[in-house]
Amino acid sequence: MTQPSPGSDAARADLSKRPAEVAGMFDAVARRYDRMNSLASLGQDRRWRAALVGALEPRSGELMLDLAAGTGASARPLERAGARVVAVDLSFGMVQWGRRHHRRLPFVQGDALALPFADQTFDAATCSFGLRNMVDPVAALGELRRVVRPDGSLVVCEFSKPVNALWRRLYEGWLRRAMPKLAALASSDPAAYVYLTESILDWPDQAGVAEMISQAGWSAVEWRNLTGGVVALHRARRG
Repeated sequence: MTQPSPGSDAARADLSKRPAEVAGMFDAVARRYDRMNSLASLGQDRRWRAALVGALEPRSGELMLDLAAGTGASARPLERAGARVVAVDLSFGMVQWGRRHHRRLPFVQGDALALPFADQTFDAATCSFGLRNMVDPVAALGELRRVVRPDGSLVVCEFSKPVNALWRRLYEGWLRRAMPKLAALASSDPAAYVYLTESILDWPDQAGVAEMISQAGWSAVEWRNLTGGVVALHRARRG
């Protein structure tokens, strides 16, 4: 599969991408990834990550897995809240950047479909803005369930579908028209953001993601909309 480029068919979201290609794409954007996220979300990314911490309710000493951790932007607030966090990402570029900037966090390069941890290792697991980029999201959710202890929790923070029709049209217009221009100015790899935009637009809605989580064996699945449904927090338990 070729590198996605603006205006090409390859720019369309393909959730069955080979892991090596996804990792390579994120390697290319690692250096400016956090900055670009803040610009593209108009600063809302900090609010979303704060909501993630609130949903997980970390207690001092709890061991948590942050999957698709990127450079550690989600893991760091959890650590500040008292949890012990292991950050895992497929992209070596993201892991390398995270290790450089968050020296106290343990970073592991790993595949979501074959996590390098024993069964029931963690008290909780989370995945922020990465599930839609995985080759098999349900299988990845099943791996998370395997490594979480009984009665442990899961929180998935992911882009979703605004619930208000007018807000949805405005949001989709922003993604299609403004995002490529912003990426051209601020990103180290604008073509990657064409794919990321399409992956957001093609991703299932809140109920669809809840169904994925249930299929993976999690129970008590619920969700909470943020920014009118631009992002949804899904929470579940390992029954």
